[in-house]
Amino acid sequence: MKCMIKIIVLLMVSSAPIIAQAQLHSTNRFADITGTVGSSQGTFAASYVYNWKIGKQQKIEIGLGARWTTYLGTKKDFLTAGPAEKTRTSTTPFLIFFAGQQEQNFDTLTVQRPLTNSLNLTINLGYNLSRKWYAGFNIDLIGFSFGRKGSGILTSNGTTTNEPNAKPSSFNVLLTGDHDKGTLNSEFFIKYQLDDRWALKAVYQFIFVEYETVNRKQTFSDGSSNDRFRNKANNFGLGIAYHFIK
Repeated sequence: MKCMIKIIVLLMVSSAPIIAQAQLHSTNRFADITGTVGSSQGTFAASYVYNWKIGKQQKIEIGLGARWTTYLGTKKDFLTAGPAEKTRTSTTPFLIFFAGQQEQNFDTLTVQRPLTNSLNLTINLGYNLSRKWYAGFNIDLIGFSFGRKGSGILTSNGTTTNEPNAKPSSFNVLLTGDHDKGTLNSEFFIKYQLDDRWALKAVYQFIFVEYETVNRKQTFSDGSSNDRFRNKANNFGLGIAYHFIK
């Protein structure tokens, strides 16, 4: 929790001069819906974004938004989600992306029919390549999830046990890498503007989806336990956006 607070404060402090400058210029407000598919899984997302245009030519955008994401799959494997010191060789925030994996500590929770719904605050970045083309990135910051509870199979050291009440983790927060908690959606996308209001969107999505066990837990060699398991999905999709014009 202390790490989360430090990151949020750092984001607020570092972004303050940018937002202060941006408020002197125009904004870009839009809503979009996006569908993605992957291997035996897919998502539907709806979001609202409020960006400030910055820079002399106002090509760069930064802002916040809100996003609803529904994820569903069939017989998906969820691997040990943490704590980070058990899953990675280094736990330094941001550098954790490049750390090795401690695969000897990975157990697998297989969920038969995962279904999660998440509502998260997002941070959004964009760049106007031209009058028609726009490139962007967004990622969930914090929020909550709920969804389908159901049976799962926990595999640990070659032994399988039944988990009758696997459920989506309820709290989501971006802390970088294996420090993250819950279900977090992120997108890299390209938009093509059809007219002043409507645009088509092509998306590469990276999404974390997290389930918890209730009756069964993973036990590490030091006696500590874990009940959080994560599926990391790389999906592709299409969307449509509606821009609000003053």
